[in-house]
Amino acid sequence: MNLSQLLLILRARRKAALLTLLATVLLTLVVSLIIPPTYKATASLVMNYKGIDPVTGLGMPGQLLPGYMATQIDIITSKNVALRVVDSLKLASSPAVIEQFNDDTGGKGTVRDWLADLLLKKINIVPSRESSVVDVTFKGADPDFVAAVANAFVDEYLKLNVQLKVDPMKRATAYFNGQIKQQRDLLEATQSRLSKYQQEHGIVSVDNRLDVEQNRLNDLSAQLVAAQGQLMEATSRQRMAVGGSADSPDVAASPLIQNLKLNLGNAEAKLAEIGQRLDRNHPQYQSAKAEVEKLRSELREQLNNAASSIGGNAQILRQREAAVRAALNEQKTKVLELNRTRDEMGVLTKELENAQRAYDATSQRLSQTKIEGQADQTDIAVLNPAVPPIEPSTPKLLLNLILSVLMGIILAVAVAVFSELTDRRVRSAADLVAVAKVPVLGVLDWKAPKKRRFSLKRRSALQQKMIAN
Repeated sequence: MNLSQLLLILRARRKAALLTLLATVLLTLVVSLIIPPTYKATASLVMNYKGIDPVTGLGMPGQLLPGYMATQIDIITSKNVALRVVDSLKLASSPAVIEQFNDDTGGKGTVRDWLADLLLKKINIVPSRESSVVDVTFKGADPDFVAAVANAFVDEYLKLNVQLKVDPMKRATAYFNGQIKQQRDLLEATQSRLSKYQQEHGIVSVDNRLDVEQNRLNDLSAQLVAAQGQLMEATSRQRMAVGGSADSPDVAASPLIQNLKLNLGNAEAKLAEIGQRLDRNHPQYQSAKAEVEKLRSELREQLNNAASSIGGNAQILRQREAAVRAALNEQKTKVLELNRTRDEMGVLTKELENAQRAYDATSQRLSQTKIEGQADQTDIAVLNPAVPPIEPSTPKLLLNLILSVLMGIILAVAVAVFSELTDRRVRSAADLVAVAKVPVLGVLDWKAPKKRRFSLKRRSALQQKMIAN
């Protein structure tokens, strides 16, 4: 079917098409006038989802931002918010509402839940595509009521939003209160152990004491090295003095021995001179010989005394070296004990520092959670509160009539086409070719003559006049 055939069909079925269009428009007009008017109130919210907490100033992770708007919309349309609205407006206490609830549900369930479900069916949340503004719209028959419900949804949502942020902080505060008590007890116990350890070991400043004892150990080590050197030198001199006292430099350096050696030399020279002049039995020779023997005896005695003296000095140095060594060993033991004490005290000190850091961190987190738990701030603000609408949102008579005209035209065309399909007629030469399957030799352009209504009336009037005559 082409356009020309459709136009021919519409022309032929114009009465049915016009009746269909008129019926559609009249029906839409009647329904629009019968339907009670519906009012719509809208409150606007600004969702600040930049991720900055107004209390702590902390940033929200970036991956949570895309779902922020959807989450807030789900909260607004939640059963919890609807129940809060029912309670804030005291809708469940109305006798008319209770009667309607009993009629609809037969008394099953609760009025609050029934009203909350009804409110959720009429609430509509529309987020903006290019901004963070969300419109909360509620529809109803009373303009004041729809505005009150829309504003109640916004208010209860803001309260619930704050509560959802505050409740976890309150639970965290209770948890941190228990933790801070445990951390305080641990800190006090660690401090007590450290103080007791210092008192038992008499520690005031282990580092200063260790430095003093370490310096003393170094001094004793130096003294031991010096004593060992002196002992080695004294031992060598002792061996030389005992083995060959005449060759010992310590013995030779003695003034008494040098004087005795000089006197002995003079006496021997005198004895030799006398021996050349006198006989050995001569009294002078015997006297000189006796003097030489005496000097030799004194020299040997002095050499023995000098060797003994050198040996005594070596013995003294040996005893001193042993004493220094014993003092050094004792000092080493003391320093090692101090090192052990310092290590144990370092462990206790580190435990105390760890306990202090844990207590400080817990205390800081407790303070923060307390502030967050007491905060009533939210990152959502009311942009425009709902006001009672002046005109109803539905029905819109003019728009409905325009739509009914368009729908009527579509239905009129459909009725005309359906009527033509049920009662097929030849409307043009193309229809004849399509139906009879024969070629068309010619087309007679014939039009029915117009009816002369006025001439017929005149003829009937003349006939009546003739009859009357």
